Amino acid sequence: MSPNHRSAAEIAKIERAQAWRTILRVGPYLWPRDNRGVKVRVVAALSLLIVAKVISVGMPFLYKAAVDTLSGEGTADAAWTMGVGAVGLTVAYGMARVMNVGFQELRDVVFARVAQRALRMLALETFQHIHRLSMRFHITRKTGGLSRIIERGVKGVAFLLRFMLFSIGPLALELLLVAVIFYTVFDARYLAVVVLTIWAYVQFTFKVTEWRVRIRRQMNDQDTDANQKAIDSLLNFETVKYFGAEAREARRYDAAMEGYEEAAIKTSYSLAMLNFGQTFLITAGLVAVMVMAAMGVRDGSLTVGDFVMVNAYMIQITMPLNFLGTVYREIRQSLVDMGEMFELLEQPAEVNDKPNAPALNVTGGTVELRDVVFGYDDARPILKGVSLMVPAGKTVALVGPSGSGKSTIGRLLFRFYDVNAGQVLIDGQDVRDVTQDSLHSAIGVVPQDTVLFNDTVFYNIAYGNPDATRTQVEAAARAAKIHDFIASLPDGYDTTVGERGLKLSGGEKQRVGIARTLLKNPPILLLDEATSALDSETEASIQTELQAMGQGRTVVSIAHRLSTIVDADEIIVLQDGQVAERGTHADLLRRGGRYAALWQRQQSDQDAA
Repeated sequence: MSPNHRSAAEIAKIERAQAWRTILRVGPYLWPRDNRGVKVRVVAALSLLIVAKVISVGMPFLYKAAVDTLSGEGTADAAWTMGVGAVGLTVAYGMARVMNVGFQELRDVVFARVAQRALRMLALETFQHIHRLSMRFHITRKTGGLSRIIERGVKGVAFLLRFMLFSIGPLALELLLVAVIFYTVFDARYLAVVVLTIWAYVQFTFKVTEWRVRIRRQMNDQDTDANQKAIDSLLNFETVKYFGAEAREARRYDAAMEGYEEAAIKTSYSLAMLNFGQTFLITAGLVAVMVMAAMGVRDGSLTVGDFVMVNAYMIQITMPLNFLGTVYREIRQSLVDMGEMFELLEQPAEVNDKPNAPALNVTGGTVELRDVVFGYDDARPILKGVSLMVPAGKTVALVGPSGSGKSTIGRLLFRFYDVNAGQVLIDGQDVRDVTQDSLHSAIGVVPQDTVLFNDTVFYNIAYGNPDATRTQVEAAARAAKIHDFIASLPDGYDTTVGERGLKLSGGEKQRVGIARTLLKNPPILLLDEATSALDSETEASIQTELQAMGQGRTVVSIAHRLSTIVDADEIIVLQDGQVAERGTHADLLRRGGRYAALWQRQQSDQDAA
């Protein structure tokens, strides 16, 4: 049966199963097998919780004894109050209140490290898992969305721990203790009234809250819609002005806000209904047991202290029940957020190391592709039996039109994906048979657009080798012809480059990227259209650094501008996922084929410019 045709009962059953599954997933973080200290803290926190609730439930007895002492009732049956007096009992009642709060706070202190450790471990596991996921996963998901999933999931766990353990759990324990007291101290009628009141209260709260959640979701959707329309309109401020569409934009925004207004009104109405219904039910139960207690006082079976104690218990269980709707709604949302995070954790990594895979042993750096077949989608192959070899210490360039498979070869070499057929080899070793860490450490990449961390210049260069000294970092910067520029900055190497390196120009970012890769000092270098995003003058100056960088290394250069690869030892021309031509620059020009035509076209465009 499709999700669209499931009944409300079936959907609710599925949601309950998912909720329990999510809750059980949190268990190992609270009770880790290999950490005795955490277990001790959990047991201590639960013990303090029980002690606090026993004191809380016992306080009305002190209240009753004080009232009976003052009224002169019940002292013959409660000899323990003789000599203590009403003042002593009142002081004891106050001390019990202080102890109740003190044990609760001590419970929070003991449990805080457990909760924070669980949150930290869960966030770390999710973060590490996201980095293990394949390129295919990341290009189909928005980074901001992944960040929000982690953030909401961790907050959901924090909320669940806090309210399930320290609100719902204690409330359930307190209700159980009060029910036992009502049955043993009074009789089954009191217990029946209390149980019936709580059952009706909980059922009413859950039903109305479910209804309110749906209304709230509609309100949030309308709010999101209105917000998106406002942002979209403001981002297109000039377009709005060009077409004189201010009134039209105002009408679109107002229509979205009208939907929000209606949903917000329904939310307010439903909240009023929830509050009134809760008050009516709890008051009805309170009045019922108070009437029964008053009748007991009148016929002499109960004392005035018993009457007061019944009232104290009802008020004591009423206060936490008032927050039940809010807690229930937040717990439901937390379970949804946690479910999304655990679904993310269950996403399988597409590229995995084989069991006991050895590290890559680079003896020279020869790169070879043997009859490689690959497609991002099975229905649309990109590479159709490509074979090529890059001898150790040589430079081979890959050229061809967009979609011919140039960048795909670079991704397969780095093993962002595994081939559908054929082999990618380094010094005769299939990249699928070695560890990814050793493979990645052997390959340095200078991409088309170097993206920098929002940190200092020093941090970004040292990212290529976090153990490098400042002298080594500066030497790499000198080799990349960026040291003098960095030294001229007010904060030098401590200058923050901004988000994605936006405070630097394109050429400066590329030079930082080159310095970073030089510091990594890899035997194999992949230049993925490393200068195509730069202007001709900047490209020419950086090309010198790239050529110097390739000395003594095996270089795979993916190029768009043919002028950057004329000195390559071999040029591979790709067309429709296959090798169309190969040879040196001079050889390919003499043949007058695809490469020669592409060269003539680029030269003509350059002359025209």
